[in-house]
Amino acid sequence: MYSKTKKTAAVGMLCAFAYIATAVGRVPVVLFLKYDPKDVIIVITGFLFGPTASFSAALIVSFAEMLTISENGVLGLIMNVISSCSFACTAALIYKRRRGPLRAFAGLLCGWGLMVVAMMFWNYLVAPIYMGYPREAVVKLLLPAFLPFNLLKGGLNTAITMLIYRPVITALRRCHLIEADENL
Repeated sequence: MYSKTKKTAAVGMLCAFAYIATAVGRVPVVLFLKYDPKDVIIVITGFLFGPTASFSAALIVSFAEMLTISENGVLGLIMNVISSCSFACTAALIYKRRRGPLRAFAGLLCGWGLMVVAMMFWNYLVAPIYMGYPREAVVKLLLPAFLPFNLLKGGLNTAITMLIYRPVITALRRCHLIEADENL
């Protein structure tokens, strides 16, 4: 099997797992906001194959989610892609420069911070359209609802990623989807 074929198969498999995590792991938190662990798998995809793979996985999983289980339509797709990419692509970019557990943790923390800032901005812009509220009403929800939700989401994604990253790498190596000697 060619390396490119293995990479495509692994990314496809990880996208499927991320979609399954979204479908079965959605937990309502506040208002219409639901936590799902798909970003954990998307960031692992980025750690393995780079930020471009994270972007592709975020787009594929969010599109599949929009077509099947999401009630948010195109606006939900846009918000999901922005959220996932700000977290996962940032972490993968930092990790790509020099791999190691501390670098992974630093990337996850930076991704978490960027995701919170990005989602506060995009919720300010998009939530009035989605919710049908005046912008002033949404502004009043930014600190008590959107900020805690995004802090919780990023924190859970960071913690879960740190817990499962090594076992996932081990499983992918045993399936021969990544090379055993790769420094991951």
